Amino acid sequence: MQIITTWTDIDPALKGASVAMGNFDGVHRGHQAVIDAARRPDVPLGVITFEPHPRQVFAPDAPPFRLMNAEARQNRLAKLGVSRLYELPFTRDLAGLTPEDFTREVLVEGLGITHVVVGADFQFGKGRAGTAAVLQELGRRFGFDVTNQPLVGGEDGAISSTAIRTALAEGRVQDAADMLGHYHRIDGEVLHGEKRGRALGYPTANMAVEGLHLPRLGVYAVKVEVLGGPHRGFYDGVASLGVRPMFGENKPNFEVHLFDFAGDLYGQHLSVALVEYLRPEAKFDGLQALIEQMDADSERARAILARG
Repeated sequence: MQIITTWTDIDPALKGASVAMGNFDGVHRGHQAVIDAARRPDVPLGVITFEPHPRQVFAPDAPPFRLMNAEARQNRLAKLGVSRLYELPFTRDLAGLTPEDFTREVLVEGLGITHVVVGADFQFGKGRAGTAAVLQELGRRFGFDVTNQPLVGGEDGAISSTAIRTALAEGRVQDAADMLGHYHRIDGEVLHGEKRGRALGYPTANMAVEGLHLPRLGVYAVKVEVLGGPHRGFYDGVASLGVRPMFGENKPNFEVHLFDFAGDLYGQHLSVALVEYLRPEAKFDGLQALIEQMDADSERARAILARG
């Protein structure tokens, strides 16, 4: 998948795609329907999205809300067969363009799209004045096709990132997966930590979670994809998301232990799927009690993951 981070002076060979457009936070089933509607047999499949998320620009002090960082979104879109990701820098200047100016400058003159698909609730342009219907009229004026994709519903109504956040915050990872169409994943680089897990017999890969909406703190059975390097591949494991109350720390941290693994993952990138919530985090009466609980967590996670 090619990632293009501008709409100005791009290679003409990167123009002419049929695109889905939106923020695609989580790339849930509703987003996937928009992307599927953009598939055409004769032109490349593209996605237009924005980085950072517009909410981060207009409400920088709001609590973290993103389900995915940019890396996780890129990885998911690549798995869906997207060949061109137009990850456009979102600024107040871009937000200040009228719907007509955005269409002309970005979509037509910049990216040269042939077809665009948006969700029925899509809004764009200055003051969010552009709607799916407005885009359809602008498409007729500027000579490209527009498809307005109906919202995809679940058992409790339209699937939304808000509903997925709620499910994850409550530890209902399977409900979240049903809405996403895939397990919720945390993607990122393996960082150096305190290396306490190694001393306890449970070496972990530490990953940052800043800027993300956090699922319920606790321990999870996980599926791990190592995305590159000599250990590239798929592994089962157990992960802890929390503030490590045993050690008096309060900054949320994500620590992943891969079963039956030996090797150095520092600097590598992982994609970690939350398969099942096992228990809340807890403070134990000593390290031995902690190790015994980790043994029990691992045994339970192995059994869950063995079911497929």
